[in-house]
Amino acid sequence: MLWIPFALFAALMQAWRNAFQKQLSQSVGATGVTLARFILAGPLAATYLWLLYRWQPQQALPDFSVPFAGYIVGAAFSQILATALMVRLFQLRNYAVGVGLAKSEAILAAALGVCFFGTSLTALGWLGVVLGGMAVWLLSGLHRASGTVSPMTLVFGLGSGLAFALTSLWVREASLLLALPFPFSAAWVLLLVIGLQTLLLVTWLGLRDPASLRGLLKRPTLTALVSLTSCLGSIGWFSAMSLESVALVKTLGQIEVLFTLMISAWYFRDRLARHDHLGLGLIVVAAICVMWA
Repeated sequence: MLWIPFALFAALMQAWRNAFQKQLSQSVGATGVTLARFILAGPLAATYLWLLYRWQPQQALPDFSVPFAGYIVGAAFSQILATALMVRLFQLRNYAVGVGLAKSEAILAAALGVCFFGTSLTALGWLGVVLGGMAVWLLSGLHRASGTVSPMTLVFGLGSGLAFALTSLWVREASLLLALPFPFSAAWVLLLVIGLQTLLLVTWLGLRDPASLRGLLKRPTLTALVSLTSCLGSIGWFSAMSLESVALVKTLGQIEVLFTLMISAWYFRDRLARHDHLGLGLIVVAAICVMWA
């Protein structure tokens, strides 16, 4: 059951990261905001791995394989794409609607996991996934905005959810391939994925959009907050997904929408609607289902 606190911690960190990304997106382009997520996370991930080996110095180093490298590359590219699409969502719709569309990730991860990754879910697990999806639909305000959401918003939202789902599934597969105990396998995957993402984005922006790099340097505190919360959230997600199936982890992680609403009310001064109570109740029921599943 150790995956549960890791998933809850990751959801809280991700909610704050999204809030900081929303602020940063007002002055920096989508690719620059995406880089902010990873630019300082690499050293933090390396420090985390170093501390683990200081804690257990007798632990062996991993043996890498070609399939493992494929999962790392796939996860790195898909997470970059997912984050860029989410940033575009922030610029098209309000904060909660953008997050709600991207949270289609849990249902997509469940379907893809069962069809292509050998994942099996019990009836209770599927019930939790479906209830979690309904809760996100209510809490994010998608039901109120359904008649006004543009096709581009739907494409970006579902595309972001699909890319995040593939990222999670490939991260779990990479962790399972390493013959290392928890949490070392997750820490190695985290470091390699973040390192590759940082290298790719710095190279791309340096060649194509140096203005975005300069924009990040002008907002050092906000950039650091995005990177810190992103790295802490990734530690939580990667650790939880190395212990439990992606569908269950991400369904429990939908409590992020609750955290998002609280941040929206307190940090962005957004007003909450009465029907949010029903959505919150569904998230609680969904969480209980996946924990028992």
